[in-house]
Amino acid sequence: MKHTDLDRLALQEQRLQFDAFDQSSAWALGTRIKALCEEAGVALAIEVRLSKETIFYYAMPGTGPTNADWARRKRNAVELLHTSSYALGLKLDQEKSSLEAKQGLPLRDYATHGGSFPIRVRGVGVVGVVTVSGIPQREDHAMVVKALAALCDVPLAEVALD
Repeated sequence: MKHTDLDRLALQEQRLQFDAFDQSSAWALGTRIKALCEEAGVALAIEVRLSKETIFYYAMPGTGPTNADWARRKRNAVELLHTSSYALGLKLDQEKSSLEAKQGLPLRDYATHGGSFPIRVRGVGVVGVVTVSGIPQREDHAMVVKALAALCDVPLAEVALD
């Protein structure tokens, strides 16, 4: 873990917001992530939800049911706490704690590994969640941020972890 990651993650959540987000936006986000994965030669399970309804889901060739389950668990944590799963995990690691210890949440249903990010609309708040699973957690997170930065018109260099 890099010590600057938590500060950068807070900046990402502040900057990566939409003016509006609907089913078409969710589809555009999902297909953007799929295209980025294909360019990078990685296979991810990709899920975009709006108001707790799955709008986009794609399991790329090379993924399996385990990836879908990881995505579900990460998404559950973000839908509940409105913070990226990577930030949640880093904060809990710093505190030497877990969601199970802090809130009684079962590990079977909640995961704080990178790859899930709240979808925020300016002036509204969190309206959905985007989640990926299939590569190391910091890279999962970075893939989501890359797609969000493009769709939110935020230069990636201003919000990327590295």
